Amino acid sequence: MESLTIRQIIEHIVRGQIRIPAFQRGFVWDSEMVAYLMDSIYKGFPIGALLLWRTRETLKFERQLGPFRLPEVDPDFPIDYVLDGQQRITSIFGVFQTDLTSVDDADWSNVYFDYRADPNMQESQFVAIEPEKADLNRHFLLRNFFDTAGYRRATSSLDEATAGQMDQVQAVFKEARIPVEQLQTEDRKTVAIVFARINTRKVDLNTIQLLTAWTWSEEFDLQNRFTELSDELQPFGFQDVGLDQNLLLRCFAAVLTQSASETALVNFDGATIRSRFDEIRNGILGAIDFLKTNVSVHALHNLPNPSLLIPLTVFFAVAGASQLKTTDEQRRTILRWFWRTCFTNRYKSQPTKTVEGDIEQVIRLKRRDPSKLGEFPVQIGEDFFTENSFRIDSVATRTFILMLANHRPKSFVSGNFVTLSAVLKEYNRNEFHHLFPKSF
Repeated sequence: MESLTIRQIIEHIVRGQIRIPAFQRGFVWDSEMVAYLMDSIYKGFPIGALLLWRTRETLKFERQLGPFRLPEVDPDFPIDYVLDGQQRITSIFGVFQTDLTSVDDADWSNVYFDYRADPNMQESQFVAIEPEKADLNRHFLLRNFFDTAGYRRATSSLDEATAGQMDQVQAVFKEARIPVEQLQTEDRKTVAIVFARINTRKVDLNTIQLLTAWTWSEEFDLQNRFTELSDELQPFGFQDVGLDQNLLLRCFAAVLTQSASETALVNFDGATIRSRFDEIRNGILGAIDFLKTNVSVHALHNLPNPSLLIPLTVFFAVAGASQLKTTDEQRRTILRWFWRTCFTNRYKSQPTKTVEGDIEQVIRLKRRDPSKLGEFPVQIGEDFFTENSFRIDSVATRTFILMLANHRPKSFVSGNFVTLSAVLKEYNRNEFHHLFPKSF
């Protein structure tokens, strides 16, 4: 297995040869864990190998490592991106580097060796404390080990025995080698799988984090665009679409790859995702407008199944500022498909495969080619209404509510038509008195 010295790690980070990808943001150890890491390195305990992904890809990366702003550099390719070991490499860099000035308060980077503590394999001789609390009669700052002038100043007042002890500790850290495993591949899907399997933090790497890194440019940040889309949809009651990143990614995958799985995007070209974002946005807006106008869906939670939005997004996706003009035949075909899918709970079994079949047919309908969208067996009897339990989160219940909503319901009290946009946006158990009044 390959290895790097602490000095090499520091130099590679400063030169930009080792980088922390953006999807690793925020994973930082506390002071105690950093001190324990230093103790483990000092005692020669295994600390686990760093996993680096060597690639010629240009990813969005963190320009700040811990409390330190990294210099702007143009490194030689390939670059090693940290897939596993971000906390360890950040801790090592923060504790030992001497060239950069901290831009944030980070007590964890000030780790001291307590040379008056009794050596003990169980107990640590390393502490992370604020500089003003350090006792120079017993605490030696680890950063001095990699600063020749600083080390000379720090040891000048020590007695010979203590200075000799510091020489030995310095030698341990200068000679220590950190094990490194390298993953060399240009297959992004492999990278996603490897990260998920070795992730000891139990924090899943999701597709949106990877795509944000792979599609990022100075003018485009995918997560920010999703947030903006959510804000844009809020006045229409569909802000949850923008917040449901999994659903959004499936809509993206459907338009770009005709797949209903977000993982289909992992190997997709980042520039294409950026250039077609507005096309997909148009598809989502068009789908929402169709649902509001034709089937009284006024919020995402009104949809019997959120996946219904995916084929509709494909149908209404158009480039530029234009809108898709539908024929009455297309509208009636989509409505037939919608109601049949809802009443049969068609997406319950093999949802991905079933949605992809509908995507294929909706594309044919969009092109005005012969389409079998909605052409599947449907049998709805009285038992649909008498045997299904009335539960707010069931497909049958939401389908039933939408069916009633499309028959212009009236208030039992005033006789006025119920304002569906207000009721259905906020419906909960308290709103069902419109359907089953308890005190009428």
